[in-house]
Amino acid sequence: VQLQASGGGLVQAGGSLRLSCAASGPPFSSYTVGWFRQAPGKEREFVSTISWSGGRTYYADSVKGRFTVSRDNAKNTVYLQMNSLRPEDTAVYYCAATGYPVATTHNLYTYWGQGTQVTVSS
Repeated sequence: VQLQASGGGLVQAGGSLRLSCAASGPPFSSYTVGWFRQAPGKEREFVSTISWSGGRTYYADSVKGRFTVSRDNAKNTVYLQMNSLRPEDTAVYYCAATGYPVATTHNLYTYWGQGTQVTVSS
Protein backbone atom coordinates (compact mmCIF):
# COMPACT_ATOMS: atom_id res chain seq x y z
CA VAL A 1 0.00 0.00 0.00
CA GLN A 2 1.32 3.42 -0.95
CA LEU A 3 -0.01 6.36 1.03
CA GLN A 4 0.13 10.07 0.35
CA ALA A 5 -0.98 12.67 2.86
CA SER A 6 -2.00 16.14 1.77
CA GLY A 7 -3.97 19.15 2.91
CA GLY A 8 -1.59 20.68 5.39
CA GLY A 9 -0.83 24.36 5.53
CA LEU A 10 -0.66 27.48 7.64
CA VAL A 11 -3.76 28.46 9.59
CA GLN A 12 -4.56 30.79 12.45
CA ALA A 13 -5.55 29.47 15.85
CA GLY A 14 -9.21 28.54 15.87
CA GLY A 15 -9.17 27.70 12.18
CA SER A 16 -9.73 24.43 10.35
CA LEU A 17 -7.94 22.15 7.94
CA ARG A 18 -8.86 18.87 6.34
CA LEU A 19 -6.10 16.38 5.69
CA SER A 20 -6.44 13.62 3.14
CA CYS A 21 -4.65 10.31 2.92
CA ALA A 22 -4.87 8.78 -0.54
CA ALA A 23 -3.92 5.15 -0.99
CA SER A 24 -2.95 3.01 -3.93
CA GLY A 25 -2.08 -0.65 -4.17
CA PRO A 26 -3.81 -3.60 -2.47
CA PRO A 27 -7.45 -3.26 -1.37
CA PHE A 28 -7.42 -0.21 0.87
CA SER A 29 -10.67 -1.20 2.52
CA SER A 30 -8.99 -4.06 4.39
CA TYR A 31 -6.66 -1.76 6.36
CA THR A 32 -7.04 0.24 9.52
CA VAL A 33 -5.66 3.74 8.95
CA GLY A 34 -4.12 5.94 11.58
CA TRP A 35 -2.97 9.52 11.82
CA PHE A 36 0.13 10.47 13.76
CA ARG A 37 2.00 13.71 14.18
CA GLN A 38 5.50 14.76 15.10
CA ALA A 39 6.54 18.19 16.26
CA PRO A 40 10.18 19.32 16.18
CA GLY A 41 12.14 17.77 18.99
CA LYS A 42 9.27 15.53 20.04
CA GLU A 43 8.38 11.91 19.52
CA ARG A 44 5.78 10.83 17.02
CA GLU A 45 2.39 10.70 18.71
CA PHE A 46 -0.93 9.07 17.96
CA VAL A 47 -3.72 11.35 16.80
CA SER A 48 -6.56 9.18 15.51
CA THR A 49 -7.39 5.88 13.88
CA ILE A 50 -10.29 4.43 11.92
CA SER A 51 -11.13 0.78 11.32
CA TRP A 52 -11.38 -0.71 7.85
CA SER A 53 -15.15 -0.26 7.74
CA GLY A 54 -15.14 3.13 9.41
CA GLY A 55 -17.23 1.72 12.20
CA ARG A 56 -14.68 2.30 14.93
CA THR A 57 -12.71 5.45 15.53
CA TYR A 58 -10.33 6.48 18.30
CA TYR A 59 -8.75 9.78 19.21
CA ALA A 60 -5.98 11.07 21.40
CA ASP A 61 -7.36 13.01 24.35
CA SER A 62 -5.64 16.13 23.07
CA VAL A 63 -7.75 16.21 19.89
CA LYS A 64 -10.99 14.61 21.05
CA GLY A 65 -13.96 16.81 20.21
CA ARG A 66 -11.95 18.88 17.72
CA PHE A 67 -10.77 16.34 15.13
CA THR A 68 -12.88 13.89 13.15
CA VAL A 69 -11.56 10.97 11.13
CA SER A 70 -13.53 9.43 8.28
CA ARG A 71 -12.93 7.33 5.22
CA ASP A 72 -14.33 6.76 1.75
CA ASN A 73 -13.21 3.32 0.62
CA ALA A 74 -14.65 3.87 -2.83
CA LYS A 75 -12.14 6.71 -3.22
CA ASN A 76 -9.35 4.96 -1.30
CA THR A 77 -9.08 7.99 0.91
CA VAL A 78 -9.11 8.73 4.63
CA TYR A 79 -9.76 12.21 5.95
CA LEU A 80 -8.87 14.05 9.13
CA GLN A 81 -11.04 17.10 9.71
CA MET A 82 -9.30 19.37 12.18
CA ASN A 83 -11.29 22.16 13.80
CA SER A 84 -10.49 24.66 16.54
CA LEU A 85 -6.81 24.31 15.79
CA ARG A 86 -4.29 25.37 18.41
CA PRO A 87 -0.62 26.31 18.14
CA GLU A 88 0.25 23.05 19.92
CA ASP A 89 -1.26 21.15 16.97
CA THR A 90 1.65 22.33 14.85
CA ALA A 91 3.47 19.26 13.52
CA VAL A 92 4.08 17.09 10.52
CA TYR A 93 1.07 14.81 10.16
CA TYR A 94 1.46 11.30 8.85
CA CYS A 95 -1.05 8.71 7.78
CA ALA A 96 -0.30 5.03 8.13
CA ALA A 97 -1.98 1.70 7.46
CA THR A 98 -2.05 -1.57 9.36
CA GLY A 99 -3.71 -4.93 9.19
CA TYR A 100 -4.56 -4.79 12.91
CA PRO A 101 -8.24 -4.09 13.61
CA VAL A 102 -7.30 -1.39 16.11
CA ALA A 103 -3.90 0.22 16.63
CA THR A 104 -2.92 3.35 18.50
CA THR A 105 0.85 2.90 18.59
CA HIS A 106 3.05 3.67 15.62
CA ASN A 107 5.05 0.45 15.81
CA LEU A 108 1.95 -1.54 14.78
CA TYR A 109 1.68 0.29 11.46
CA THR A 110 3.39 -1.13 8.40
CA TYR A 111 2.79 1.45 5.67
CA TRP A 112 3.48 5.17 6.03
CA GLY A 113 2.87 8.24 3.93
CA GLN A 114 5.40 11.05 3.56
CA GLY A 115 3.74 13.54 5.93
CA THR A 116 2.17 16.95 5.51
CA GLN A 117 3.08 20.04 7.52
CA VAL A 118 0.43 21.74 9.64
CA THR A 119 1.35 25.07 11.19
CA VAL A 120 -1.03 26.91 13.51
CA SER A 121 -0.17 30.50 14.30
CA SER A 122 -1.29 32.22 17.50
